[in-house]
Amino acid sequence: MPAVVLTTLNASYTHSSLALRYLLANLGEHRTQAVIREFVITSRPIDIVEQVLADEPKIVAFGVYVWNVDQTTEVIELLKTVRPDIDIVLGGPEVSYEIDRQEICAYADFICPGEAELVFTQLIAQLLTGKRPLTKVRPNQLPQPAQLKSPYALYTDDDIKNRAIYVEASRGCPFSCEFCLSSLPIKVRSFDLTEFLHDLDRLWQRGARSFRFIDRTFNLSYATATRILQFFADRCHEELFVHFEMVPDRFPERLRDIVQKFPPGALQFEIGVQTLDEPTAERIGRRQDNAAVLSNIRYLREHTGVHMHADLIAGLPGEGIESFAAGFNRLWAAGPHEIQLGVLKRLRGTPIGRHDQAWGMSYAPFAPYEVLATNLISFADMQRLKRAARVWDLVANSGNFVHFMPLFGTRGDVFGELMALTDWLYQQTGPFVGIELARLSKLLLTYFSGPVGCPRHEVGALLARSLAATGRKLPRALLGFGVESPHPKKTRPRVVPQRQARHLAARTGSS
Repeated sequence: MPAVVLTTLNASYTHSSLALRYLLANLGEHRTQAVIREFVITSRPIDIVEQVLADEPKIVAFGVYVWNVDQTTEVIELLKTVRPDIDIVLGGPEVSYEIDRQEICAYADFICPGEAELVFTQLIAQLLTGKRPLTKVRPNQLPQPAQLKSPYALYTDDDIKNRAIYVEASRGCPFSCEFCLSSLPIKVRSFDLTEFLHDLDRLWQRGARSFRFIDRTFNLSYATATRILQFFADRCHEELFVHFEMVPDRFPERLRDIVQKFPPGALQFEIGVQTLDEPTAERIGRRQDNAAVLSNIRYLREHTGVHMHADLIAGLPGEGIESFAAGFNRLWAAGPHEIQLGVLKRLRGTPIGRHDQAWGMSYAPFAPYEVLATNLISFADMQRLKRAARVWDLVANSGNFVHFMPLFGTRGDVFGELMALTDWLYQQTGPFVGIELARLSKLLLTYFSGPVGCPRHEVGALLARSLAATGRKLPRALLGFGVESPHPKKTRPRVVPQRQARHLAARTGSS
């Protein structure tokens, strides 16, 4: 039986924890005494406890994040109730700051803040050899990339078959955006590129085709980005899907040339725009050339097959609804396939809290610590914005209504149209998280052919064409609009996420 269980609660089964694999890879002589057990946040805490205890461990180490802290707290409380003799070790960004304010930290025996591979290894060695440390919070020893053993061989064949494979060529971030943990003073450190590419090749030879880079600034080094992109360009298999987080205003000719080599849907760029309001950006320490950002997005939309996912944050200190709306409209006009409309979160440890008094910032006291109101956006309007984010995700980001989306903004204001639709849907349905697709289609038909005033046959035809392009059976409300339910052709294999695949099917005209 393993003495140490390394575990976390992932957001879904298709996710995998690179952090746990780093911890296991670097345990040295105690590696054979540890095992990884991954769960999902939808699992019942009591079931997780049962499965963990089946290993009969002496130590259980949890990776704690903003998305799993509540569920993990319940798991640990149960675990300590049943087996108080087991040592609980916590790590991860959620427990790296404000430790004395957190319920979960009170249950822990030891806490390893920050990048914890080295200090965690020392702690486990001490516990397994009977040299119990006296201090609960272990001093962080920031590892340099050359000190770390590669974790990638620890992805199993089942991981490669069923999950996205998370990788990193660098750690840290050179920027100082105050809402982000990467803004804290840990600057960029790169792994040896030759060894990293060898690791990628070994994963490729084992059948890995879906890669997600967690580097905060993948294209910070043009030379590194070019070599990695070329690696994938040389292996451009039909199943390839690679996700990168890009610095949005850094996209020179040499990167443009290589990105053009990839077929549609093989690459996804997460583009962290966050705000296009320059006074707000300056206030929170965000540096970017907005003109270059929008130009690069337009170029990628017009000349490449890259799927673009752009992020905007509402509720930043000093930004009201009007300036946010203007930024949203400018961004949408540039052409990203998705806009993730989020609201500000006060992540533990970030310096964004220094604006609280000046801008009347108030936040929810529980994860994910979303902003509730500012002196420019009331609580009621913030709730409207959050509902609008859900509506945008259902209608635009989902890929279900690609051909229908041009009807947004027919009155010259995409964001205004979104807010009007959101308010109307709220009147029809009340509070909602999701809406069943057939019902949503009927509601869109009613709204755009009613309050908006578009011809009903045009709205119905665009809705029907959109759903037909995804291969979905048409709901009853859309029958009779000149589009038959399709017999879809398989345009991309399973490794492409469903939402991106729907966007791609509509873009390529497949049915």
